[in-house]
Amino acid sequence: MLPPAIADAIDPARIRRALVIKLRHHGDVLLASPVFSVLKRAAPLAEIDALIYRETAPMLAGHPAISMLHTIDRSLKQRGIAAQARGEWKLLRALRSRHYDLVVHLTEHPRGAWLKHLCGARHAVARERDDAGWWWRASFPHRYLVPRATLRHTVETNLDALRRIGLWPDDDDKALVLVPDAEARARAAGFLEAHGLARHGFILVHPGSRWLFKCWPAAATAALLDRLAAGGWPLVLTGAPDPAELALVTAIRAATRANVVDLSARLSLPELAALIGAARLFIGVDSAPMHMAAAMGTPVVALFGPSGDAEWGPWRVPHRVITSTAHPCRPCGNNGCGGSNISDCLLTLPEARVSAAVAELLAATADPPRR
Repeated sequence: MLPPAIADAIDPARIRRALVIKLRHHGDVLLASPVFSVLKRAAPLAEIDALIYRETAPMLAGHPAISMLHTIDRSLKQRGIAAQARGEWKLLRALRSRHYDLVVHLTEHPRGAWLKHLCGARHAVARERDDAGWWWRASFPHRYLVPRATLRHTVETNLDALRRIGLWPDDDDKALVLVPDAEARARAAGFLEAHGLARHGFILVHPGSRWLFKCWPAAATAALLDRLAAGGWPLVLTGAPDPAELALVTAIRAATRANVVDLSARLSLPELAALIGAARLFIGVDSAPMHMAAAMGTPVVALFGPSGDAEWGPWRVPHRVITSTAHPCRPCGNNGCGGSNISDCLLTLPEARVSAAVAELLAATADPPRR
Protein backbone atom coordinates (compact mmCIF):
# COMPACT_ATOMS: atom_id res chain seq x y z
CA MET A 1 0.00 0.00 0.00
CA LEU A 2 1.33 3.42 -0.95
CA PRO A 3 1.45 5.85 1.98
CA PRO A 4 -0.95 8.80 1.92
CA ALA A 5 0.52 12.04 0.59
CA ILE A 6 1.86 14.27 3.38
CA ALA A 7 2.73 17.79 2.26
CA ASP A 8 5.92 18.02 4.34
CA ALA A 9 6.81 14.31 4.31
CA ILE A 10 10.41 13.25 4.85
CA ASP A 11 11.94 11.17 2.08
CA PRO A 12 13.02 7.87 3.72
CA ALA A 13 15.62 7.36 1.00
CA ARG A 14 17.53 10.30 2.48
CA ILE A 15 17.63 8.84 5.98
CA ARG A 16 20.99 7.20 6.65
CA ARG A 17 20.72 7.14 10.42
CA ALA A 18 17.80 7.81 12.76
CA LEU A 19 17.54 8.10 16.53
CA VAL A 20 14.36 7.14 18.40
CA ILE A 21 14.13 8.55 21.94
CA LYS A 22 11.83 6.95 24.54
CA LEU A 23 12.71 8.04 28.08
CA ARG A 24 10.01 6.18 29.98
CA HIS A 25 9.40 3.03 32.02
CA HIS A 26 9.85 -0.56 30.83
CA GLY A 27 6.36 -1.12 29.42
CA ASP A 28 6.36 2.22 27.60
CA VAL A 29 9.65 1.36 25.93
CA LEU A 30 8.39 -2.05 24.81
CA LEU A 31 5.27 -0.45 23.32
CA ALA A 32 7.58 1.70 21.17
CA SER A 33 9.23 -1.36 19.59
CA PRO A 34 7.04 -1.27 16.44
CA VAL A 35 8.41 2.20 15.62
CA PHE A 36 11.79 0.65 14.85
CA SER A 37 10.20 -2.02 12.65
CA VAL A 38 8.36 0.61 10.62
CA LEU A 39 11.44 2.80 10.20
CA LYS A 40 13.57 -0.13 9.07
CA ARG A 41 10.97 -1.26 6.55
CA ALA A 42 10.60 2.29 5.19
CA ALA A 43 14.36 2.92 5.07
CA PRO A 44 15.95 -0.55 4.83
CA LEU A 45 19.49 0.77 4.33
CA ALA A 46 19.31 3.13 7.31
CA GLU A 47 20.75 2.45 10.75
CA ILE A 48 18.13 2.93 13.48
CA ASP A 49 19.34 3.67 17.02
CA ALA A 50 17.51 4.00 20.33
CA LEU A 51 18.04 6.26 23.34
CA ILE A 52 16.42 4.93 26.51
CA TYR A 53 17.07 4.70 30.24
CA ARG A 54 19.66 2.08 31.07
CA GLU A 55 17.35 -0.07 33.19
CA THR A 56 14.90 -0.45 30.29
CA ALA A 57 17.51 -1.76 27.82
CA PRO A 58 16.28 -5.40 28.03
CA MET A 59 13.02 -4.28 26.42
CA LEU A 60 14.80 -3.48 23.13
CA ALA A 61 17.98 -5.57 23.26
CA GLY A 62 17.94 -8.01 20.37
CA HIS A 63 15.44 -6.03 18.28
CA PRO A 64 16.51 -6.86 14.71
CA ALA A 65 15.81 -3.34 13.44
CA ILE A 66 18.02 -1.58 16.01
CA SER A 67 21.67 -0.89 15.24
CA MET A 68 22.75 0.70 18.53
CA LEU A 69 21.23 1.10 21.98
CA HIS A 70 22.29 4.30 23.73
CA THR A 71 21.35 4.45 27.41
CA ILE A 72 21.14 7.06 30.14
CA ASP A 73 22.34 5.84 33.53
CA ARG A 74 20.18 7.66 36.05
CA SER A 75 22.16 6.21 38.95
CA LEU A 76 25.01 8.60 38.10
CA LYS A 77 23.07 11.33 39.89
CA GLN A 78 23.80 9.57 43.19
CA ARG A 79 27.53 9.43 42.40
CA GLY A 80 28.03 13.17 42.22
CA ILE A 81 28.12 15.98 39.69
CA ALA A 82 31.48 14.94 38.23
CA ALA A 83 30.33 11.38 37.48
CA GLN A 84 27.10 12.66 35.99
CA ALA A 85 28.96 15.18 33.81
CA ARG A 86 31.33 12.48 32.52
CA GLY A 87 28.37 10.25 31.71
CA GLU A 88 26.54 13.03 29.87
CA TRP A 89 29.64 13.99 27.89
CA LYS A 90 30.28 10.36 26.89
CA LEU A 91 26.66 9.98 25.75
CA LEU A 92 26.74 13.23 23.77
CA ARG A 93 29.96 12.24 22.01
CA ALA A 94 28.47 8.87 21.08
CA LEU A 95 25.31 10.48 19.71
CA ARG A 96 27.14 13.19 17.77
CA SER A 97 29.43 10.61 16.18
CA ARG A 98 26.41 8.95 14.56
CA HIS A 99 25.46 12.02 12.46
CA TYR A 100 21.71 11.47 12.56
CA ASP A 101 19.45 12.65 9.78
CA LEU A 102 16.27 12.12 11.81
CA VAL A 103 15.30 12.25 15.48
CA VAL A 104 11.98 10.70 16.54
CA HIS A 105 11.16 11.89 20.05
CA LEU A 106 8.29 9.91 21.57
CA THR A 107 7.69 11.85 24.80
CA GLU A 108 7.45 15.43 25.97
CA HIS A 109 10.80 15.18 27.79
CA PRO A 110 12.68 18.48 27.24
CA ARG A 111 15.98 16.65 26.78
CA GLY A 112 14.82 15.58 23.32
CA ALA A 113 14.81 19.16 22.02
CA TRP A 114 18.36 19.80 23.19
CA LEU A 115 19.60 16.51 21.78
CA LYS A 116 18.08 17.24 18.38
CA HIS A 117 20.23 20.36 18.09
CA LEU A 118 23.33 18.92 19.74
CA CYS A 119 23.23 15.93 17.39
CA GLY A 120 22.83 18.18 14.37
CA ALA A 121 19.88 16.21 12.98
CA ARG A 122 18.31 17.73 9.88
CA HIS A 123 14.82 16.38 10.58
CA ALA A 124 12.94 15.80 13.84
CA VAL A 125 9.44 14.90 14.95
CA ALA A 126 7.90 15.01 18.42
CA ARG A 127 4.48 15.27 19.99
CA GLU A 128 2.55 18.52 19.94
CA ARG A 129 2.45 20.27 23.31
CA ASP A 130 -0.07 22.91 24.30
CA ASP A 131 2.47 24.36 26.73
CA ALA A 132 5.37 24.31 24.27
CA GLY A 133 7.30 27.50 23.69
CA TRP A 134 9.32 28.62 20.71
CA TRP A 135 12.24 26.31 21.55
CA TRP A 136 10.13 23.16 21.26
CA ARG A 137 8.52 24.33 18.04
CA ALA A 138 11.89 25.33 16.57
CA SER A 139 13.35 21.97 17.53
CA PHE A 140 10.52 19.93 16.04
CA PRO A 141 9.04 21.37 12.82
CA HIS A 142 7.10 18.11 12.53
CA ARG A 143 4.78 17.59 15.50
CA TYR A 144 2.18 14.85 15.88
CA LEU A 145 -1.08 15.17 17.77
CA VAL A 146 -1.76 13.04 20.85
CA PRO A 147 -5.41 12.02 21.36
CA ARG A 148 -7.12 13.95 24.12
CA ALA A 149 -9.40 10.99 24.88
CA THR A 150 -7.65 7.75 25.86
CA LEU A 151 -9.35 5.67 23.16
CA ARG A 152 -6.25 5.08 21.03
CA HIS A 153 -3.72 2.49 21.98
CA THR A 154 -0.25 3.73 22.93
CA VAL A 155 1.30 1.66 20.13
CA GLU A 156 -0.75 3.57 17.55
CA THR A 157 0.04 6.90 19.21
CA ASN A 158 3.76 6.11 18.98
CA LEU A 159 3.34 5.23 15.31
CA ASP A 160 1.58 8.56 14.73
CA ALA A 161 5.04 10.15 14.97
CA LEU A 162 5.97 8.32 11.77
CA ARG A 163 2.62 8.91 10.08
CA ARG A 164 3.21 12.63 10.63
CA ILE A 165 6.37 12.51 8.51
CA GLY A 166 4.78 10.38 5.79
CA LEU A 167 5.88 6.90 6.89
CA TRP A 168 2.68 4.85 7.09
CA PRO A 169 2.90 1.54 9.00
CA ASP A 170 1.97 -1.72 7.35
CA ASP A 171 -0.15 -3.93 9.54
CA ASP A 172 2.66 -6.48 9.87
CA ASP A 173 4.93 -3.78 11.30
CA LYS A 174 2.77 -3.23 14.38
CA ALA A 175 3.70 -6.32 16.40
CA LEU A 176 5.61 -5.82 19.65
CA VAL A 177 9.18 -7.10 19.45
CA LEU A 178 10.85 -8.69 22.48
CA VAL A 179 13.81 -11.04 22.01
CA PRO A 180 15.17 -12.90 25.06
CA ASP A 181 18.78 -13.90 24.45
CA ALA A 182 19.99 -17.49 24.32
CA GLU A 183 21.27 -17.41 27.90
CA ALA A 184 17.90 -16.22 29.19
CA ARG A 185 16.07 -18.89 27.24
CA ALA A 186 18.40 -21.55 28.60
CA ARG A 187 17.91 -20.31 32.17
CA ALA A 188 14.12 -20.35 31.73
CA ALA A 189 14.30 -23.89 30.37
CA GLY A 190 16.35 -24.82 33.41
CA PHE A 191 13.67 -23.46 35.75
CA LEU A 192 11.03 -25.50 33.93
CA GLU A 193 13.09 -28.67 34.20
CA ALA A 194 13.95 -28.09 37.85
CA HIS A 195 10.30 -27.73 38.82
CA GLY A 196 8.88 -30.38 36.50
CA LEU A 197 6.95 -27.91 34.36
CA ALA A 198 6.04 -28.62 30.76
CA ARG A 199 6.33 -25.89 28.15
CA HIS A 200 2.86 -24.36 27.68
CA GLY A 201 1.66 -26.56 30.52
CA PHE A 202 1.50 -24.00 33.34
CA ILE A 203 -0.07 -20.65 34.15
CA LEU A 204 2.14 -17.73 35.14
CA VAL A 205 0.71 -15.18 37.59
CA HIS A 206 2.45 -11.83 38.06
CA PRO A 207 0.27 -9.97 40.58
CA GLY A 208 2.42 -6.91 41.23
CA SER A 209 3.24 -3.58 39.71
CA ARG A 210 5.62 -0.83 40.72
CA TRP A 211 2.42 1.16 41.25
CA LEU A 212 0.44 -0.35 44.14
CA PHE A 213 -2.80 1.31 43.04
CA LYS A 214 -2.83 -1.04 40.02
CA CYS A 215 -2.73 -4.20 42.15
CA TRP A 216 -5.50 -6.64 43.04
CA PRO A 217 -5.80 -7.61 46.74
CA ALA A 218 -3.73 -10.55 47.98
CA ALA A 219 -6.76 -12.44 49.28
CA ALA A 220 -8.50 -12.34 45.89
CA THR A 221 -5.34 -13.44 44.09
CA ALA A 222 -4.92 -16.30 46.55
CA ALA A 223 -8.51 -17.43 45.94
CA LEU A 224 -7.86 -17.43 42.21
CA LEU A 225 -4.74 -19.54 42.69
CA ASP A 226 -6.72 -22.01 44.81
CA ARG A 227 -9.32 -22.37 42.07
CA LEU A 228 -6.73 -22.85 39.32
CA ALA A 229 -4.80 -25.40 41.38
CA ALA A 230 -8.02 -27.31 42.07
CA GLY A 231 -8.48 -27.48 38.30
CA GLY A 232 -5.11 -29.17 37.97
CA TRP A 233 -3.06 -26.25 36.68
CA PRO A 234 0.62 -25.95 37.72
CA LEU A 235 1.22 -22.36 38.80
CA VAL A 236 4.25 -20.08 38.67
CA LEU A 237 4.28 -16.87 40.71
CA THR A 238 6.66 -14.08 39.70
CA GLY A 239 7.43 -10.61 41.00
CA ALA A 240 10.04 -7.89 40.92
CA PRO A 241 12.57 -7.50 43.76
CA ASP A 242 10.84 -4.28 44.83
CA PRO A 243 9.97 -4.55 48.57
CA ALA A 244 6.31 -3.62 48.01
CA GLU A 245 5.89 -6.27 45.31
CA LEU A 246 7.61 -8.89 47.44
CA ALA A 247 5.32 -8.03 50.34
CA LEU A 248 2.31 -8.60 48.08
CA VAL A 249 3.68 -11.98 46.95
CA THR A 250 4.36 -12.95 50.58
CA ALA A 251 0.77 -12.09 51.52
CA ILE A 252 -0.54 -14.15 48.60
CA ARG A 253 1.62 -17.14 49.57
CA ALA A 254 0.34 -16.91 53.15
CA ALA A 255 -3.29 -16.89 52.03
CA THR A 256 -3.28 -19.57 49.33
CA ARG A 257 -3.47 -23.34 49.74
CA ALA A 258 -2.11 -23.88 46.24
CA ASN A 259 1.32 -25.37 45.68
CA VAL A 260 2.93 -22.65 43.59
CA VAL A 261 6.43 -22.29 42.17
CA ASP A 262 7.56 -18.92 43.50
CA LEU A 263 10.24 -17.32 41.33
CA SER A 264 9.77 -13.80 42.67
CA ALA A 265 12.95 -11.71 42.61
CA ARG A 266 14.84 -14.61 41.01
CA LEU A 267 14.54 -13.70 37.33
CA SER A 268 16.18 -11.10 35.15
CA LEU A 269 13.89 -9.34 32.70
CA PRO A 270 15.06 -11.45 29.73
CA GLU A 271 14.56 -14.62 31.82
CA LEU A 272 11.08 -13.46 32.80
CA ALA A 273 10.28 -12.84 29.13
CA ALA A 274 11.46 -16.30 28.17
CA LEU A 275 9.46 -17.90 31.00
CA ILE A 276 6.34 -15.95 30.06
CA GLY A 277 6.80 -17.15 26.49
CA ALA A 278 6.75 -20.74 27.77
CA ALA A 279 3.53 -20.27 29.77
CA ARG A 280 0.08 -21.38 28.64
CA LEU A 281 -1.49 -18.21 30.03
CA PHE A 282 -0.41 -15.01 31.78
CA ILE A 283 -2.48 -13.41 34.54
CA GLY A 284 -1.58 -9.97 35.86
CA VAL A 285 -2.37 -6.30 36.14
CA ASP A 286 -1.43 -3.27 34.03
CA SER A 287 2.35 -3.69 34.19
CA ALA A 288 5.43 -4.23 32.05
CA PRO A 289 5.21 -8.05 32.37
CA MET A 290 1.67 -7.89 30.94
CA HIS A 291 3.08 -6.14 27.85
CA MET A 292 5.92 -8.67 27.76
CA ALA A 293 3.35 -11.46 27.62
CA ALA A 294 1.67 -9.76 24.66
CA ALA A 295 5.04 -9.45 22.92
CA MET A 296 5.80 -13.13 23.53
CA GLY A 297 2.42 -14.19 22.13
CA THR A 298 1.14 -15.63 25.42
CA PRO A 299 -2.62 -15.23 26.03
CA VAL A 300 -3.29 -12.62 28.71
CA VAL A 301 -5.90 -12.05 31.40
CA ALA A 302 -5.33 -8.49 32.61
CA LEU A 303 -6.99 -6.66 35.51
CA PHE A 304 -7.35 -2.91 35.05
CA GLY A 305 -8.29 -0.31 37.64
CA PRO A 306 -7.52 3.42 37.38
CA SER A 307 -5.44 3.10 34.21
CA GLY A 308 -7.06 3.00 30.79
CA ASP A 309 -7.29 -0.38 29.10
CA ALA A 310 -8.03 1.20 25.70
CA GLU A 311 -4.66 2.95 25.86
CA TRP A 312 -2.60 0.32 27.70
CA GLY A 313 -4.37 -3.02 27.17
CA PRO A 314 -2.73 -6.22 25.85
CA TRP A 315 -1.64 -5.60 22.26
CA ARG A 316 -2.38 -8.05 19.46
CA VAL A 317 -2.61 -11.18 21.57
CA PRO A 318 -5.64 -13.28 22.64
CA HIS A 319 -6.77 -11.69 25.88
CA ARG A 320 -9.49 -10.81 28.33
CA VAL A 321 -9.48 -7.49 30.19
CA ILE A 322 -11.35 -7.41 33.50
CA THR A 323 -12.58 -4.06 34.81
CA SER A 324 -15.15 -3.00 37.38
CA THR A 325 -18.69 -2.49 36.12
CA ALA A 326 -19.66 -0.68 39.33
CA HIS A 327 -17.27 2.26 39.01
CA PRO A 328 -18.16 4.66 36.18
CA CYS A 329 -15.34 6.89 37.42
CA ARG A 330 -12.70 4.59 35.94
CA PRO A 331 -10.33 5.00 34.28
CA CYS A 332 -9.55 8.04 36.40
CA GLY A 333 -5.77 7.91 36.05
CA ASN A 334 -5.32 8.66 39.76
CA ASN A 335 -2.97 6.83 42.10
CA GLY A 336 -5.84 5.22 43.98
CA CYS A 337 -9.09 6.70 45.25
CA GLY A 338 -8.35 10.21 46.47
CA GLY A 339 -4.62 9.59 46.05
CA SER A 340 -4.70 6.82 48.67
CA ASN A 341 -2.69 4.33 46.56
CA ILE A 342 -5.63 1.91 46.93
CA SER A 343 -8.20 1.58 44.15
CA ASP A 344 -11.75 0.59 45.04
CA CYS A 345 -12.40 -0.49 41.44
CA LEU A 346 -9.79 -3.24 41.97
CA LEU A 347 -10.51 -3.86 45.65
CA THR A 348 -14.07 -4.92 44.82
CA LEU A 349 -13.36 -6.83 41.61
CA PRO A 350 -14.87 -10.33 42.12
CA GLU A 351 -12.59 -13.32 41.91
CA ALA A 352 -15.35 -15.25 40.14
CA ARG A 353 -15.22 -12.86 37.16
CA VAL A 354 -11.49 -13.32 36.81
CA SER A 355 -11.76 -17.10 37.09
CA ALA A 356 -14.48 -17.14 34.45
CA ALA A 357 -12.31 -15.06 32.11
CA VAL A 358 -9.39 -17.44 32.61
CA ALA A 359 -11.55 -20.47 31.79
CA GLU A 360 -13.00 -18.72 28.74
CA LEU A 361 -9.62 -17.72 27.36
CA LEU A 362 -8.13 -21.15 27.95
CA ALA A 363 -11.00 -22.69 26.01
CA ALA A 364 -10.67 -20.13 23.21
CA THR A 365 -6.92 -20.68 22.78
CA ALA A 366 -6.62 -24.45 22.86
CA ASP A 367 -3.65 -24.33 20.50
CA PRO A 368 -2.37 -20.74 20.73
CA PRO A 369 -0.04 -19.37 18.04
CA ARG A 370 3.44 -18.58 19.31
CA ARG A 371 5.99 -16.09 18.14
